[in-house]
Amino acid sequence: MRVTERNDGLVDRCGEVRGAGGAGRAGEPERVVVLALDGVYPFELGMPSRILGAADGRYSVVTCTVDGRPVRTNADFTVGVEHGAEALETADTVVVAPVAPVAPARVPPDLPDAVAAALARIPPDARIVSICTGAFVLAAAGLLDGRRATTHWQVADAFRRRFPHVDLDPDVLFVEDGRMLTSAGAASGVDACLHLIRTDHGSDLANTVARRCVVPPFRDGGQAQFIEQPVPEAGPASTAATRAWALERLGEPLTLTDLAAHARMSLRTFARRFHDEVGLSPGRWLIQQRVAHARHLLEASDLTVDQIAGRVGFATGASLRQHLHAAIGVSPQAYRKTFQAVR
Repeated sequence: MRVTERNDGLVDRCGEVRGAGGAGRAGEPERVVVLALDGVYPFELGMPSRILGAADGRYSVVTCTVDGRPVRTNADFTVGVEHGAEALETADTVVVAPVAPVAPARVPPDLPDAVAAALARIPPDARIVSICTGAFVLAAAGLLDGRRATTHWQVADAFRRRFPHVDLDPDVLFVEDGRMLTSAGAASGVDACLHLIRTDHGSDLANTVARRCVVPPFRDGGQAQFIEQPVPEAGPASTAATRAWALERLGEPLTLTDLAAHARMSLRTFARRFHDEVGLSPGRWLIQQRVAHARHLLEASDLTVDQIAGRVGFATGASLRQHLHAAIGVSPQAYRKTFQAVR
């Protein structure tokens, strides 16, 4: 598992090490405060209440805005809440929901004063969670400096430019570093919430909550974000026709010579042009396509791992396991268990 767990030795207000049970005060549920900012995504905003609220009363979830007033969502409605930023002062865990636009390069370099003031009210021992572009808010406040973090893969470049002091890993579902837990886009917020339950109260309760909410019970935080990589559009003297030809023959032992011959180019010219168009070497691209096809067969068929390996062009099941794990951080069995379970 590639999730980083850096123990800062944080102690909660009861004098207990955080994570030892999840309760902020003895005998009371963990107090979770969700911060909704202008432009919030309503789907992700409701995640903590839906997931943590299904954990047999172990969490008390409230939602706040910086001033207690309604906020616009990125949809065609606003949401009203009952709490202002003062709720953050009582939090054991704070969740920052994502905000629009999805391309936060347009977010001001500095946080609005009201948002900065709200974040300053979070207790120093509180656990802080972000979902998707919520990481931009935490980073702008300096809370992620020197830490590993993640956000949605589509905005990773913008994040890196804005926050070079954050160790961004855009290839995972969530990252835990000390009291900071950042997650990627949309459904990875569910994974992060289940991770909180699992950390605080164990796998049995987390699995029970997952069943109640009809979601996969466990996706490793180090698992890749399953980014689609479509074949680029064809152009003059393009290698697109050869890529299409190769995709129909993934089960064959294709070589660079085979590909160049089909494209009627020299090896050197083909390799250079291929890389210019795709951004990968032909060999690396073939591996990606074989892994992608293997994933489809793991989801949609009952073929054995060895049978799938043969159909997608890997010599053995062991080779498929190696390449799948390198690509997305999980085994074929784990991948199939997760995705066949939700078909």
